[in-house]
Amino acid sequence: MDNLDRDGRTVVVTGGTRGVGAGIARAFARTGARVVVCARRPPEVPLEGVDFVSVDLRDTAAVHAFFDALPRLDVLVNNAGGAPYRPLAQADAGRHARVIELNLTVPLTASLAAYEHLRRAGGSIVMIGSVSGTRPSPGSAAYGAAKAGLENLARSMAVEWAPDVRVNTLVVGMVRTELAHLHYGGEDGVAAVAGTVPLGRLARPSDVGEAAVFLASDAAAYISGASLLVHGGGERPAFLDAATVNKEKGDAR
Repeated sequence: MDNLDRDGRTVVVTGGTRGVGAGIARAFARTGARVVVCARRPPEVPLEGVDFVSVDLRDTAAVHAFFDALPRLDVLVNNAGGAPYRPLAQADAGRHARVIELNLTVPLTASLAAYEHLRRAGGSIVMIGSVSGTRPSPGSAAYGAAKAGLENLARSMAVEWAPDVRVNTLVVGMVRTELAHLHYGGEDGVAAVAGTVPLGRLARPSDVGEAAVFLASDAAAYISGASLLVHGGGERPAFLDAATVNKEKGDAR
């Protein structure tokens, strides 16, 4: 998007070394902005036009030191997160709390550390949420709870920090990343899962990246406190396939 860019804006993407984060970093880099990715480990595949800084995002002091060292900041994308498959009863509360910390507390910490930069720049925050925060998430309940909290946090932040800083959330569905096989199996599994999406495929990291660029751009200048669904149309309701009524004569109410 040409209206983000070309004026020396700086964008920080947390956890942007692979998958969705890398797709977001690449999308912003294409606008001509300076893009900085921060995570504990560098990307395995170099990201052209993107700078990397090693930061432990769970270390509050390190996060503040990172943002304090930036000469300016216009956009913060809180992308760092994730969780392993873990049924609730198979782990103690401490393990689940660490998932909540990564997916909710870390974005809050980064946002607070970035606030003064963003206030001066009239900047923008994009939270990377998940459909797991809007529906039951068996096997990733703590993750889903954290993502629900993140969306609510963004709405409150948008009100408290207006009019200086806009805050929005991308509610992301299933994405085909380099680790998709761990979640869905091989190509047959990916194809089967993609068949449940109305648009017929999983998202690409670039799809999420372009949506993030839009929310951070001047084209979205009057959008704040919003949640943008990036999920290919969502999920077909299971009851439609389970129902045995005559679909031509049936009357749904």
